[in-house]
Amino acid sequence: MYDKNLSTDTIKCNNCGANLKFVPGDEHLKCDYCGTVNDIQVSDIEIEEYDFHKFLENKEDYNMTITEQFIKCNNCGATLTFNSHETSGKCAYCTEPLIIESAHDEKTIKPESLLPFKLNKKEALEALNKWIKKLFLAPNKLKKMVLDLEYFKGIYIPYWSYDTDTHTNYTGRRGEYYYVTETYTTTENGKTVTKTRQVQKTRWYPASGNVNAFFDDILIPASLSISEEYAYKLEPWDLENLVPYSKEYLSGFVSERYQLELEEGFAKAQNIMKDDIREAIHRDIGGDTQQIISMNPVFDKVKFKHLLLPVYHSAFKFNDKLYQFLVNARTGEVQGERPYSKIKIAMLALLGIIIIGAIIYFTR
Repeated sequence: MYDKNLSTDTIKCNNCGANLKFVPGDEHLKCDYCGTVNDIQVSDIEIEEYDFHKFLENKEDYNMTITEQFIKCNNCGATLTFNSHETSGKCAYCTEPLIIESAHDEKTIKPESLLPFKLNKKEALEALNKWIKKLFLAPNKLKKMVLDLEYFKGIYIPYWSYDTDTHTNYTGRRGEYYYVTETYTTTENGKTVTKTRQVQKTRWYPASGNVNAFFDDILIPASLSISEEYAYKLEPWDLENLVPYSKEYLSGFVSERYQLELEEGFAKAQNIMKDDIREAIHRDIGGDTQQIISMNPVFDKVKFKHLLLPVYHSAFKFNDKLYQFLVNARTGEVQGERPYSKIKIAMLALLGIIIIGAIIYFTR
């Protein structure tokens, strides 16, 4: 299923030998020179999920590692695939120049699957442009930036996905509301009056039990070069359309080596699952309000897979700060941190002062 000498160097046309690039939304690689349609070699093997603990105990048994050539950005730390024919380049994340001489071979856990790019660059740019036009008080340079293709890259972002059964014993308290009548005094029209009101109280009862829950495809972004907050906001992903990993899909795009290791990813996944487990415990305790004293989740039958998800990324430097914009290359969802124009803010404030001054002048 996998090529041990896997590389993201440009794929060659079977007929004329010209460089080919994957066209988003297409299932073939069509040569721009001779017109030959080159099929993408997609494996019909079912996408597997691997036993998390067994893999960590003996990785060699799984034969899941590959050696690829990467280049590391000294500015943001991203480790990106490197095409051997390139002589210069900039980091897809922070736009800083890459030191080509630092390209090196590195052994990594190979991706099991990926979602191919569905939107082409023009469609993704249109989505980003619409999003930017809605930004109030954005600098004019930002709107011009979307036309600069040099800073708009298609990147395959590494992710970990985890499945697990969970069993959680807990202790806590169930609260049930009741109401009592309370007398109080207040002042009305200069006189002290006595009134009554209903006050909510809580009776607490001990509670204990266990809850079971199955979690499927808990996605954890394995890149530290993009905002985790925005990465999650790019969801949902149509994971039902995952295809087995094939280097043809990577042709013409950049892919990143995971920066977050498999074990670190599972720790993050556990925190996400614990939030859902707490909600399940609250429901199990019942009553009007609940308190959890202790909970001991056990994560059983943990499975994982390593996958790549397609994102268009744009970086914009404004006032010495880097702003990143992400476009989900399957749905067109846009996320990013927006800059503000100090000049526009000052002009808006000045306009407000002028309007207030005019109102005061004409109402005197």
